[in-house]
Amino acid sequence: MNTLQTVRTTPGLILMAKSARKPTPSNIANRTVPRRAPNSELRPREYLTEKEIERLQDAARKRSRYGYRDATMILLTYRHGLRASEVCSLRWDQIELDGGRLHVRRAKGGIDNVHPLSGREIRALRQLRRENPDSRYVFITERGGPATTAGFLKTIARTGEAAKLPFPIHPHMLRHSTGYKLANDGHDTRSVQHYMGHRNIMHTVRYTEMAPDRFKNFWKD
Repeated sequence: MNTLQTVRTTPGLILMAKSARKPTPSNIANRTVPRRAPNSELRPREYLTEKEIERLQDAARKRSRYGYRDATMILLTYRHGLRASEVCSLRWDQIELDGGRLHVRRAKGGIDNVHPLSGREIRALRQLRRENPDSRYVFITERGGPATTAGFLKTIARTGEAAKLPFPIHPHMLRHSTGYKLANDGHDTRSVQHYMGHRNIMHTVRYTEMAPDRFKNFWKD
């Protein structure tokens, strides 16, 4: 018959055993996170021009079998200044195809509003609706779930490369492009603020500051 035996150790032996398990400095992996280059080193600006947006949509249509979906996603993101999370979570109950209205639900505490939809947008959305009549979300993945921000990030980066844009791009640049375009077209800052859903007008002023047309009539020859 086996009996349990009690093993007694001294405090000194316990300390020695613990110290033996501690990794030596030579065994510790270097966990230093590499420094991310500032945006100014990656690209000369944080927005795209209207022609560059068109190039991006053309490249999206040709890049994959989901090209029509991706091009429509770019179109709506740009036309309505949507964040990646806002376009990925866009649902059909936010869209009035017959009335030509989009009910924008802003993230980050932004102001919700209603935007008009152009004929081009309505036609693109109707085609997506015909392709996925039972989907709750406008933009869906191959598995039928809503598009993800990570997936949209990869799509925009790869489409920018396919479009041969001169610098790497990311989804939020589409939102900046909206603000830049509206300010450059001469729309007043308060209207642009409401369209973009900014609570603080200082977030809108940056687009006015970037608009070169505000200096257009400073000099006359």
